[in-house]
Amino acid sequence: MKYLKILLITCLTFVLNGFSQTPTDYLTKDFHKNRREILRAKMPTNSIIVVFANPVRNRANDVDYVFHQDPNFYYLTGYREPNAVLVMFSDNQTDKNGNLFNEILYVQKRDKRAEQWNGKRLGVEGAIRELGFKTAMNAEDFVKLNIDFKKFDKVFIEKFNDDYRDLSGSADIFNLVKDFKIKAGYDPNIYLSRVKEYVYNNIANTPIESSANVIQIINQVEGRFEEIKDDKLIKEYKTANTDVLKKDIKQKITLALKPKTNIDITFLTSNLATMREVKTAEELKLLTKAVRISAIGQIEVMKAMKPHMSETELQGIHEFVYKKYGAEYEGYPSIVGAGNNGCILHYIENNKTKIGNDLVLMDLGAEYRGYTADVTRTIPASGKFTTAQKEIYDLVYEAQEAGITLYKIGTNMQAPNLAAIKVINEGLFKLGIIKSADEKHPYLPHGTSHHIGLDVHDPGNYGNFEENMVVTMEPGIYIPDGSNCDKKYWGIGIRIEDDILITKNGPVNLSEEAPRTSEEIEKMMAKKSVLDDFVLPNLD
Repeated sequence: MKYLKILLITCLTFVLNGFSQTPTDYLTKDFHKNRREILRAKMPTNSIIVVFANPVRNRANDVDYVFHQDPNFYYLTGYREPNAVLVMFSDNQTDKNGNLFNEILYVQKRDKRAEQWNGKRLGVEGAIRELGFKTAMNAEDFVKLNIDFKKFDKVFIEKFNDDYRDLSGSADIFNLVKDFKIKAGYDPNIYLSRVKEYVYNNIANTPIESSANVIQIINQVEGRFEEIKDDKLIKEYKTANTDVLKKDIKQKITLALKPKTNIDITFLTSNLATMREVKTAEELKLLTKAVRISAIGQIEVMKAMKPHMSETELQGIHEFVYKKYGAEYEGYPSIVGAGNNGCILHYIENNKTKIGNDLVLMDLGAEYRGYTADVTRTIPASGKFTTAQKEIYDLVYEAQEAGITLYKIGTNMQAPNLAAIKVINEGLFKLGIIKSADEKHPYLPHGTSHHIGLDVHDPGNYGNFEENMVVTMEPGIYIPDGSNCDKKYWGIGIRIEDDILITKNGPVNLSEEAPRTSEEIEKMMAKKSVLDDFVLPNLD
């Protein structure tokens, strides 16, 4: 009996340890269920939502990219596999057995051979057990079951990108989308582009006597968007020489703005943006961890950086730290730009073989359980800023500080950007880089703030700050070689980016662990790195 107890305890320990070998801190099924309930409450009567998972994308030949779920699909379901569809109904439906349901998750069918090659699938039972759906079916049932989409007043979908291949079988995303389009009567040509819709709305909503103002707007838009020049109704409106003709064309344009289908591609985008821009406590826990992992990556690189290193090597240290903490991916392609490469905003080649004594701009973010950080530091490879580098760096830091103070509930999201621009313009003028504080210049070509979350550029409405938003603050100054200023500033590209949580008590810098001031950075870079003695054999 004694040995039987020992055996049972050993087996139980083995089982428990086996379960603990995979992550357990994903979002809970109750989180996803709550998101669906909030979204359903926004749906009008007799409407349906159809959301498709991301497709598998090909890298080359028979090798695919690592699958990454569509953030909105994950947000609503928690399902992390391809070839799936979520269907939500505003009102209860009745199945053939008389059971009520208001949502169905269609998932990949269990397949022993496929799972031997590519890993276990949840299947229908797993979706019900682990994701909390009452009704789940195999994806092929989405094709077999004839949902009458035309009986609904509204069918809400996201805009199709159609960037997927036709794989073998009838239940891949290509065929699931194809089947939906046929059954729903989807016609991509019925939707006006945003630019055309903007012009049409101006014409439709402006009195005839003010048509000259509209034509001025049209001329401005035509200068940027070629598609407007060829639009028949817009051309007729511009050339109409009587009020009667203009009124007739205005009526045609008003009619063109009216939807000719029950399919709506704006409802989901708009409502999910509103939902996702404010984080729950459960989301904040994961997002904060992603940010802290990224900040610690910056710290370790500060200690490890040496002039003989390459951009790729520095990228590898960051990403090693991410993996050490269990982060699945990078949230976006890592940016490590030394010298003039730092002046390229989205530089991802990272192929400079020796950073020398350059400044190195490092914009990287870990993705942890789906949530993505976005942290940037710019540091001197030598461990010490030159006078010119420090002048520009401290100016960017001052601009960031001015912006962060405005991350308060109720403040417009444009306010930090304007505050940073003011500081930078005045500073560049004092340094003689621009001729006046009002001069237009190319040295700060981007805004300073965007939401982060399941996407590095999370959707949002960009109105006023609300509690539990997480928004970046990232001013920068980029002075590429050959700029119209003193040569001592050439090749200096500096960005400082932090992830700021909006709270009732003011802004909280989630990435504050990574030093920001020039003095703090130099102190950190003087510390010994655990990688100092990590030397690999020379292969040349």
